[in-house]
Amino acid sequence: MADYKKAIARIGMVDFIITAPLYETWKRSNFRKKCEIVKGSPYELSKKLAGGDLDLGFVSILDYGYHPDKYSILSGLSMSVTGSDDGPGSVFLFSHVPPNQLNQVEVLLCSKSKTAVELVKIILEEFFKVTPRYTSGDITGVDADKFTAVLAIGDDALRIAAGSTYLYQLDLANIWRRETGLPFVFAVCTARQDFCNEQKELLAEIHKGLLHCRDEGTDDIRGICNVAASRIPMSVASCCSYLNTIEYDLDDKKQKALTTFFDFLIKRGEIEKNSLPLKICSNLM
Repeated sequence: MADYKKAIARIGMVDFIITAPLYETWKRSNFRKKCEIVKGSPYELSKKLAGGDLDLGFVSILDYGYHPDKYSILSGLSMSVTGSDDGPGSVFLFSHVPPNQLNQVEVLLCSKSKTAVELVKIILEEFFKVTPRYTSGDITGVDADKFTAVLAIGDDALRIAAGSTYLYQLDLANIWRRETGLPFVFAVCTARQDFCNEQKELLAEIHKGLLHCRDEGTDDIRGICNVAASRIPMSVASCCSYLNTIEYDLDDKKQKALTTFFDFLIKRGEIEKNSLPLKICSNLM
């Protein structure tokens, strides 16, 4: 069990531009004084959270789904995509052929997000009724001629979309919305249950701080993009278009979206039934 006697919390922050409205605001806030931000991919952060090297963080929803007894979800915080026919998306399947022609075809899956992997499998197998042959690995610099289709997320997806030779660029959140009528929640702010139990006051302070950063950051997307757009690189206008498709709250509709996704995973045998109902912490003291 982690030692929580020190009044410093270790918070995982996904190292993608999607977190900029929260992180750029956090860096100039007073809340940061009691925290250490640890950046990484969703996969890296999930390992750190499970190993006790993080106390809480914005991690894949599957981290909670796999071990609901070990974690709680902080209310009001997520990284969700509404799915839109306009503007850039965050998670793409790039393909040389239509998705209904991917049966028994090799598809490369990025190794940075378990949630994106499970989402593309649901979309292809449940919605398009095909069963590809999946390969997992690093998609950086991937040879587009070697794989018929490639799953990419976050900054990698934005870069590939900007110069892709693939005929089909499938925004997975958009397809999810068309099939379910719901947004897609990729990440939630998940806290270790032992940290929740032993550091209630510190957790409440951090929770309030993150909610404040959520509100301030989403009210100043243009200013955030002026700082963050060069990371891709992309224009400020394109960055604004992208971040305006992301929502950072966890309202009733997003909780329903989470439950719907978990229902699919339970049916497919990927997670246990005890992942539902969702365990959401809203104790702001």
